[in-house]
Amino acid sequence: MGIGRPHYLGSPDYQHSSPPAVGVLLVNLGTPAAPTAAALRPWLRQFLSDPRVIELPRALWWFVLNCLIVPLRSPKSAEAYQQVWDKDGSPLMAISQRQRDLIARELADEPVAVELGMSYGQPSIPFALRRLHERNCRHLIVLPLYPQYAASTIGSVFDAVADELKSWRWVPHLRMVSGYCQQPEYIDVLADSLRKHRAEHGAPRLTVFSFHGTQLAALQQGDPYHCQCHRTARQVAKALELGQHEWLVTFQSRFGKDPWLQPYTIDVMQQLPGKGIKDVQVVCPAFAADCLETLEEISGENRDEFVKAGGEKFSYVPALNESAAHISFLAELLRKEAGDWFAQLGHERDAQHLARREEHFRQTEQVTVGKVGFKVAESEQQQRQDQES
Repeated sequence: MGIGRPHYLGSPDYQHSSPPAVGVLLVNLGTPAAPTAAALRPWLRQFLSDPRVIELPRALWWFVLNCLIVPLRSPKSAEAYQQVWDKDGSPLMAISQRQRDLIARELADEPVAVELGMSYGQPSIPFALRRLHERNCRHLIVLPLYPQYAASTIGSVFDAVADELKSWRWVPHLRMVSGYCQQPEYIDVLADSLRKHRAEHGAPRLTVFSFHGTQLAALQQGDPYHCQCHRTARQVAKALELGQHEWLVTFQSRFGKDPWLQPYTIDVMQQLPGKGIKDVQVVCPAFAADCLETLEEISGENRDEFVKAGGEKFSYVPALNESAAHISFLAELLRKEAGDWFAQLGHERDAQHLARREEHFRQTEQVTVGKVGFKVAESEQQQRQDQES
């Protein structure tokens, strides 16, 4: 069959001599372009329209979302974002960009190109993928920056990647990291961040592991997120040698009236002082970068509720962010997941480089031989002229 008007993204200017690369796509949730109601409206609409996030009949949800939630929630969310917005803009965006740059630097000796895409907002996943397409990435590894798997996060990233790749003529080799909390090195890095925080702020009466919540129905349908959260907390508590009553798992950021994973973090903060626990440290292991949910919701709202209820000392343990240990772990994770690709494409690049050098030498040799031949002919002609005279 013939090909009419192009329907797929191609590479009409592709050069076989172009050096191949492994494309690394880092993904996080995303952020509005500005802390304003006007910027929040399209962002919330995109976020909450994702069927992986809200699993309700589309027609009913469209009406609720566009006629009630977006108009009412946008101004309130804008006020919350204004509490964390700084000179660099959104903390999540600024930290994610630094993570991208530092990981690229860690992998500078590999045939790799690193891009950042956001599930909602800009830079989008399709934009980041097309940047990798332009850089001749025929192998692609996707690393969602969510340690624990949930359909509403990593599942959604897969959907977005697949939707974009469906429009490509030459689909790349594809691998995807579906969570990394099972990696012992991740547990080590997370536990060490708590040790450093304790060294500066002291050991608390209780360490609270607050994970982002998901709907209870997702757990009942087989989503492994709840189990992976508890496993993460349990392994870190073991590494820190915490006693049974020295740590607790909670879930935050509940949305809507349906039941979510429990206990809810904010309810626990309101109850702890009444139980005689007035010194807590809170860590949020589900977040690879600090954002609205950690800086405003935990370190702000939940801190206030804890103190209001009689709490005396509340300390938030920062996310791993762009710490050297975190970046090193993520880079090594990528090497582990794509090491064979790195080796394969490294050999191909070396072969192409050698071929280009040999071609250059051949061309140089031809020019040199040509120049020598011209000079010999010129000398012989001069000799004949001298003999005739």
